[in-house]
Amino acid sequence: MLHAFFERDMKLSQYGFDFSQDMIAQYPTTNRDDARLMVLHRSTGEIEHRTFKDIIEYFDEKDMFVFNNTKVFPARLQGCKEKTGADIEIFLLRELNRELRLWDVLVDPARKIRIGNKLYFGDDELMGAEVIDNTTSRGRTLRFLFDGSYEEFKEALYAMGETPLPRWVRAKVEPEDEEWYQTIYAEHEGAVAAPTAGLHFSKHLMKRMEIKGIDKAFLTLHVGLGNFRTVDVEDLSKHKMDSEQFFINEETAGIINAAKRDGRKVVAIGTTVMRAMETAVSVGGMIKPMDGWTNKFIFHPYQFTAADAFVSNFHLPYSTQLMMVAAFGGYDLVMNAYKVAKEEGYRFGTYGDAMLIL
Repeated sequence: MLHAFFERDMKLSQYGFDFSQDMIAQYPTTNRDDARLMVLHRSTGEIEHRTFKDIIEYFDEKDMFVFNNTKVFPARLQGCKEKTGADIEIFLLRELNRELRLWDVLVDPARKIRIGNKLYFGDDELMGAEVIDNTTSRGRTLRFLFDGSYEEFKEALYAMGETPLPRWVRAKVEPEDEEWYQTIYAEHEGAVAAPTAGLHFSKHLMKRMEIKGIDKAFLTLHVGLGNFRTVDVEDLSKHKMDSEQFFINEETAGIINAAKRDGRKVVAIGTTVMRAMETAVSVGGMIKPMDGWTNKFIFHPYQFTAADAFVSNFHLPYSTQLMMVAAFGGYDLVMNAYKVAKEEGYRFGTYGDAMLIL
């Protein structure tokens, strides 16, 4: 029977639930910490309905919150193709070579963009780029053509870009999204998607945490577009995650490990923090300093050793984030909690409400 239970949870179809577009929050709450917070107790299955700012009531002095301080950059650019003038959109993924101004990008529509094509961006076509390689069906390597220093190039590039809010949240990006779609503690640039659980933390909430004596640590994982990539295999063991770059320095590893040794609770704020910590965890649940890439895919059954509690938003059906949350909280408990969330009108997605699993 147990074997059948594990088998069942390895299948994609087990992560579907009744979902409609109107469950997705198109805008955040006016105050970051006013989002709703569902608290799920693994030991009893009890569910509480709270407000996000109440989160600190569940923790004591010296407990440790671990955050991802990656910073989202304006990765989406509108441009046109030389000669035909056809509209194109590119999505900057990552910088490959600073001196040569080479970038990994996704292009849309991909079928019209070939090696050797020139593309132009900006109102006065201020910036050009040449397609120098195909990487995937939609992926290209671009060499940007720009007269000026690297700093001037970056400034011009980002001035033309827009906040990469997922299209399924809202079709049109608004100026306020630049602030909304960024955590208040974002520091190291490199993400094309925000670590959404962290969006709920306001300056006021961070101050209250400090007064209560709750400790914090920061790691960096640059969230990639693979975060939204759909799983297209029924057998989850065959799904390959895209790699994402992450950094856990010695100071961060040291303060997390000190909290663990003292028997304090360690709380992962979001799936990106959980993935980085579980990648860097060693024997005995201690965190090793690491600087590298992770494509770790966490789904049930999985033995977590890095964190004692987990904060995550309400995710879409069949998403790898939902699979990780279900692995941590317990498949049946989490899928039931999602059913309750729908009945209670919780908001899903990037700008939606959050769940705390204890």
